[in-house]
Amino acid sequence: MKELSFYLKQIPWYTSFRTTFLSNPNRLLAIKATLVVGVLVILMVGIGELFYAVTLGLGALAGALSETDDHPNGRLKSMALKVVSFAISSFAVELLQPYPLLLGIGLALSTIVFILIGGVSERFRGVTFGALLVGIYTMIGTQISPNWYIQPVLLISGAFIYGIFSYILLRLKPYSLLEEQLARGFSALSLYLNEKSKLFPSNEHAEKEIKAKLALLNVQTVEALDRCKEVLNSYGESLTNQQPLQPYLYYFMVLQSLHERAASSHERYDILSANPSNSDLIGGIRQLLHELSHATQNFAESLLTGVPYMHPIALDWLTKTIRNSLQNNELKPSLPIKLLIRNLTQSHETLKNVHKNYDTHLLPKLEKETRTYFERLKIQLNINHPRMRHALRLSISFLIGFAIYKYFHIEKGEWVLLTILFVLQPSYSETRRRLLQRTLGTLAGVIIGILVIKLFTFSGQIALMLTAAYLFLFWMKRKYSIGVIFITIFVLCAFNIMANKGVDVMAPRLIDTLIGAFISFIVVRFLWPEWQYKKLPTLLSDVIFKNTAYFKAILNEYKNPEKDDLAYRISRREAHRADNALVMAWQNMQLDPIKYQNLKNTAFTLTYLNHALLSYLSALGAHRDQHTKQMFVFEDHILKALDEAHDWLTTQNNSKIETVEDSLEEISTQLLSTKKEATQMQYILLHNIAEVTLQILEQAKLFKQPKNNG
Repeated sequence: MKELSFYLKQIPWYTSFRTTFLSNPNRLLAIKATLVVGVLVILMVGIGELFYAVTLGLGALAGALSETDDHPNGRLKSMALKVVSFAISSFAVELLQPYPLLLGIGLALSTIVFILIGGVSERFRGVTFGALLVGIYTMIGTQISPNWYIQPVLLISGAFIYGIFSYILLRLKPYSLLEEQLARGFSALSLYLNEKSKLFPSNEHAEKEIKAKLALLNVQTVEALDRCKEVLNSYGESLTNQQPLQPYLYYFMVLQSLHERAASSHERYDILSANPSNSDLIGGIRQLLHELSHATQNFAESLLTGVPYMHPIALDWLTKTIRNSLQNNELKPSLPIKLLIRNLTQSHETLKNVHKNYDTHLLPKLEKETRTYFERLKIQLNINHPRMRHALRLSISFLIGFAIYKYFHIEKGEWVLLTILFVLQPSYSETRRRLLQRTLGTLAGVIIGILVIKLFTFSGQIALMLTAAYLFLFWMKRKYSIGVIFITIFVLCAFNIMANKGVDVMAPRLIDTLIGAFISFIVVRFLWPEWQYKKLPTLLSDVIFKNTAYFKAILNEYKNPEKDDLAYRISRREAHRADNALVMAWQNMQLDPIKYQNLKNTAFTLTYLNHALLSYLSALGAHRDQHTKQMFVFEDHILKALDEAHDWLTTQNNSKIETVEDSLEEISTQLLSTKKEATQMQYILLHNIAEVTLQILEQAKLFKQPKNNG
């Protein structure tokens, strides 16, 4: 494999391909799937089998959409599972087609089963979605299929051929999935750093807006870290020799370390900006963050393309300049600004030596799922579980859509079901967002497709269909509304190629899209609607509980630093996940009905405050290599206050809030009066942690007030 990779790098077109496609995972997936679809379509069109061409292409497309991020051995297992589930779904539709009542009931029941199985593991999630998709594809084509068994065989074959092609590519570069996921993580961090650079300088109003954006970008970064961990675990379970994983585990640890420092705050940025002693350094810090953002993006591209990472020379020059300015500054910059510069300098050094410093003998442990498949499935068998509710909503929506389609004999009514599958999401706000994207995207696709298709010959329509497939896959995860435009054009071309009816089916397709979108909206609006304001008290108590656990883990690291800080990393990630849930509740609340947005401002404030609290905790954790005993004087006070805050939020005992406030005010007073140089950094951070927690509790008082909305 190494020899093949070496010779490929000598070919000029490979270098161009590497920089154009390998540097963007979305492009790579799109070109990979489009290549398979294109070969299958062109071969079948060449022998005059137009139905075979389009159906094989749809099967390959379904295979690409349901692909999982696994080690090659795991990919084989998921491919076998995919073939079996696709076969069950497709053959069942064909066999039950003459019996609409049984088909409707079977569709509803299988939907529940597939959705719940998809919740068992990430490997199953994509495959089970693909099975539902293939079932609906089978319904769409059953009227024009030459024989009842032809279409299932073609759909399964298309998915299988794509799977084999993708597997061969993965075997040629077996660690490419790890490189892709790590690259996504570094790219997400790059966006976070770039946004954070806008805080220098900033005022109080600007800081709130920027921190709200940072909270959303932090969601992306933490999700990328979680995906990295899952893929690393997949490889770890499949490999008997763990040595090849060493560099990737190290890069993952680097990414976590850089994220911790990037998320760190030592003091409010408007206060730092307003301090005259910091004025000479603010601009330098902004530029340093901007350059670090470029460096992390460059490293992400290096992972994808295989081009050796070159650390920017400008960063060396910039850090030296800032250090000199720090030493020669007669105004004596504040301690928080010095700590911030130290943090950023450490990030610079980490990236500069990213290929040199990892221990070839020490493999860090990763958090792993310890529950069995059965235990994970059993947890979902509860009407209050979000996944069970989503499964029931989707099942009921399919039943309603199928009944309307059959009763009113709607032309191409299967598109109603396809729309429901893509539009209906686990929450009202997500569904509303997807509904608008799907409807507008379909409308735009119909208009553009009809205008364009008239200008193309038969061969041109095939080229247009493949181009649309590529652009759909490229935009699908980046911006769904744009992806819908191209999948609509793809369908228009496909029907025109098969039966010269592409334009004829577009009006029914648009009507079916509107019907499916309306059904999805009604079901999610009235069947277990989870308004975000109702979730806030639970999310806030969870945030405080996880922050407390993170704080305890930081203190434990100060007291007993471990070689493998797995417990610390788990608690840190849990705190970020809780913060992400709070951020998404605020984001989604803006799409809830207006009468259910009564805590929108509170949600925004909590998002801002909790992200600030997490930033101070991250700063305390980032400096855990400094061992001082004086800071533990206040440990019990702060932990007691945080524990009482959690108890107060989870009980009906309103009297406890006064105790919490008194305790936190006492801590704040003690911390402000402390002037010990040796532990001043920790005292500043502890004071800020206590102060922000008090502000969060002030906001939490609103949850104890009587609510008018049900």
